[in-house]
Amino acid sequence: MIAIIDYDAGNIKSVEKALQYLGKEAVITRDRDTILEADHVILPGVGSFGDAMGKLNDYGLVSVIREVVDRRIPFLGICLGLQLLFEESEESPGVKGLGILKGKILRIPDHEGLKIPHMGWNSLHLQHFGRLFAGIPEQTYVYFVHSFYLKAEDEHIVKATTDYSTVIHASVEQDNVFACQFHPEKSSDMGLRILRNFTDIKKED
Repeated sequence: MIAIIDYDAGNIKSVEKALQYLGKEAVITRDRDTILEADHVILPGVGSFGDAMGKLNDYGLVSVIREVVDRRIPFLGICLGLQLLFEESEESPGVKGLGILKGKILRIPDHEGLKIPHMGWNSLHLQHFGRLFAGIPEQTYVYFVHSFYLKAEDEHIVKATTDYSTVIHASVEQDNVFACQFHPEKSSDMGLRILRNFTDIKKED
């Protein structure tokens, strides 16, 4: 069973539908026991960094997410879910992120001819042999919607980048923690393959 963490963020139902399309059992929940009993856990979402951290705290989900990570349950952050894994964001000064991974979320720099938010399809440069990208070709196009981007402190955890005004760390992996700035559930067949790759990852003892 895959637990999709419910913290009133947008885009949660589309992740559920993508997993169901893959034949996976998925439940949207904020129940601690259900989340900790899951084989995989996903933190999706679109919205504001500060509002999202407020909801995670209000629902008591911060400690649950930390326990998921400590128990080595495969965990995937999507879009805002990626950003929340890190320490802070320029979107919400003074608000601390989960801090599970080290790095900062920065505003995409203005650039002539480029619109912010970045909304649309961009190609990925794959590196460091990310498990999410098994069987995924270099320069695969995936779907993004964001105004802020990740700059990870340790570039070895970065498994995919894309270029949009700057180099964006588009996917990271560290132990049982995975995250994508793009939306695999909206990225056609290759996105579904990325989700399937995640669900094929087993819990490490």
